[in-house]
Amino acid sequence: MRASTDARLPIRDKLPTEMQRDAVGRFAPTTSGPAHPGTLLAALLCWLDARSRGGRILLRLEDLDPVRCRPEHLAAMVESLAWLGLDFDAVVRQSDHRDAHEAVLDRLAEQDLLYSCSCSRTDLRNHGERARDGSFRYPGTCRANRLPRRDAGGWRAVRESLRVRLAPGAFELRDESGLELGGDPLADAGDPIVRRRDGAIAYHLASIVDDHDAGVTRVVRGRDLAPSTAVQVALQRMLGWPTPDYRHHLLLLEPRGGKLAKLHGSVGFDALRGFYTTAQLGGVLACVAGLRSDLAPVSPSALLSEFSWDRVGNADRVLHWDGSRLIDR
Repeated sequence: MRASTDARLPIRDKLPTEMQRDAVGRFAPTTSGPAHPGTLLAALLCWLDARSRGGRILLRLEDLDPVRCRPEHLAAMVESLAWLGLDFDAVVRQSDHRDAHEAVLDRLAEQDLLYSCSCSRTDLRNHGERARDGSFRYPGTCRANRLPRRDAGGWRAVRESLRVRLAPGAFELRDESGLELGGDPLADAGDPIVRRRDGAIAYHLASIVDDHDAGVTRVVRGRDLAPSTAVQVALQRMLGWPTPDYRHHLLLLEPRGGKLAKLHGSVGFDALRGFYTTAQLGGVLACVAGLRSDLAPVSPSALLSEFSWDRVGNADRVLHWDGSRLIDR
């Protein structure tokens, strides 16, 4: 039986054993704010991908940031996805997986692959090298550092950030849409942080650990996350884990100050729900994705029989919120 996505649903800390055996997709939003049109489109496409294959899908609420992620945002995210008509086989909270994340840090430390790093963002900015994702490349300043001995606390005694030593070398990888994902992560971005200075497990490590433990075989997400894939695949290979199939889809953008930005700050779920019914917003999302040629109301379940990635557009779409509706530009 599938788990309900009612906002009152208790968050599970473990997945059903049958889910770990079967092929599975996941939708993994950060709970740092309300769902916006881009969130809902990403959730819809991820759900359609899994359900059209007869597969399972979990909702993983990524709540590791102790400053930005708050309980009210988590509950609101669950509510918004249920309102849209999406069901999930399990709902899990990423912060409940701390033991699994730390077990992998133990494993990396035993292989002498972790080191402490005191470099700040200002230090990296002053160094001035850009990575593919637009961040500043880490030049390896602290790479020679060693962790305290295990009997002195090991990595747990470190109060600075922890990075993992990546192996050099490029690899080739494309997602299902043909998007190039490979490269040389060490040369491009440098060793990634796997535990932040504030103690939070970093995105790259938490994401691959949770995907592996859940048996995720398909990762469907927005194209803005494509540059992070090479680092994640490098970590998967370092740990001897299989790589899921990736697909990166179009983004919803808004004009802001003469530039294009992700469509989120101008309109959130509460505003959308005030002017659209579930089916009406489903029609908008289906249309901008390319699944329908008009804005006729439609539910996610009604889209299943006709869903195909061949029908989903590749180009990002620019939308404008005029205070009462989304306008396709």
